[in-house]
Amino acid sequence: MTEDLFSATDADDDLVRPLAVRMRPTTLDDVVGQRRALAPGSPLRRLADPESRGSLTAPSSIILYGPPGVGKTTLAYIVAQQSGRVFEELSAVTSGVKDVRAVLARAHERLVAQGRETVLFIDEVHRFSKSQQDALLPSVENRDVTFVAATTENPSFSVIKPLLSRSVVVKLESLEPDELKRVVTRAVDDPRGLDGKVVLEKAALDDIIRMAGGDARKSLTILEAAAGALDESPRAEGNGAGEGAGEGAGGSANLSKPVITPQVVAQVMDATTVRYDKDGDDHYDVVSAFIKSMRGSDPDATLHYLARMIRAGEDPRFIARRIMIAAAEEVGMAAPQILQVTVAAAQAVAMIGMPEARIILSEAALAVATAPKSNASYLAIDAALADIDAGHIGQVPLHLRNAPTKLMESWGNHRGYQYAHDAPGAVAAQQYMPDELVGREYYHPNDRGYEHELGPRLDAIRSILHRAPAPDAPQAHDGTSDH
Repeated sequence: MTEDLFSATDADDDLVRPLAVRMRPTTLDDVVGQRRALAPGSPLRRLADPESRGSLTAPSSIILYGPPGVGKTTLAYIVAQQSGRVFEELSAVTSGVKDVRAVLARAHERLVAQGRETVLFIDEVHRFSKSQQDALLPSVENRDVTFVAATTENPSFSVIKPLLSRSVVVKLESLEPDELKRVVTRAVDDPRGLDGKVVLEKAALDDIIRMAGGDARKSLTILEAAAGALDESPRAEGNGAGEGAGEGAGGSANLSKPVITPQVVAQVMDATTVRYDKDGDDHYDVVSAFIKSMRGSDPDATLHYLARMIRAGEDPRFIARRIMIAAAEEVGMAAPQILQVTVAAAQAVAMIGMPEARIILSEAALAVATAPKSNASYLAIDAALADIDAGHIGQVPLHLRNAPTKLMESWGNHRGYQYAHDAPGAVAAQQYMPDELVGREYYHPNDRGYEHELGPRLDAIRSILHRAPAPDAPQAHDGTSDH
């Protein structure tokens, strides 16, 4: 499996390779984007230096972590080529432990017999099992190979700790729009690409960039599909036909060239594919932004992230559950009716399903986003749980205990209990907390929404409760039953 991916770049010209393969950069300086990862002195720069061969200070293991189409595989190959190392590749999708051991054996033999080092590149390393990753450890530890892996999933969760501790994690970012424009316009003019045989309108270029979503490979795939969809018309007319496209794309020289218009791009790409891995960071990032937008009372951002989840095919029941949680956690007692709205919405979503459920989800999310906010209920239960976890429990006061038998009555259970509805305002001056926690207050309403009204009322209630007699004070038995 040596150099199988990039051997395509050396194939006969008669063989047609995908545009994204033909336009792969061949040096680190040709790579578009990733300024931080390729900064002077960075692990990738140091490893690509030919003098790093045999160096004990050069990185021996690098994990390239980033979304699709940012050049992880390309960077691994360039590092091997520029440094003079042999490039070997395995795919975690199709390779097993036997394949790993065979490559490692070849690398060890090559190092001992020829003094040549090997870059072992493993794509989608997060798909490797623990045993497969364990098989790499001795060779990585002994520097039999320079291990370079690529993953779209957070290596903190997808790579075993022993391998992760021996590796430098390099985070790669999606390309910015200006960087994608450089990739696309270069492909229009470059002899390896479209060789200047088409004109790309500026509006069409903007559509490609928008649909690519930071993915260089996808931008070139869309460009290639659009170029393939062209027929003999329309043709560029006049100097303005190619305005704003790649260098040399405009002008009178383009009079006979086919034009890639926004209509052509739309023809080959009906809709933008949302990058959203349900098991990866994209999923958690979008869900996190959705929750934070509801919490921050931004209805427009809330709808944006809701739309991204819907278009990506997220389970609407999952979305409904997150909205219910937000209603309790972010709105709480400031507008307690919002929880009822979200529960009803979740039930309706389960009964109706998509696509109509999108309207119900929108209504529920907007109800949370636009409601007054209070996390007092959330903080209150956590404070109470903290006391329990710390051992502050105490005994239930006798007058609050149940007394279904004469024996339990003789113990003093229920004696002295005051039925709240018989007291003025239905608040009786009696102790409810265990002795150890008398005076402890967990719930502190804020001044927003319903809690604005609740605060003064709660202060009045607490002033009555705090006048309760001491636990050892004599209490008259009123003879009432336990209501």
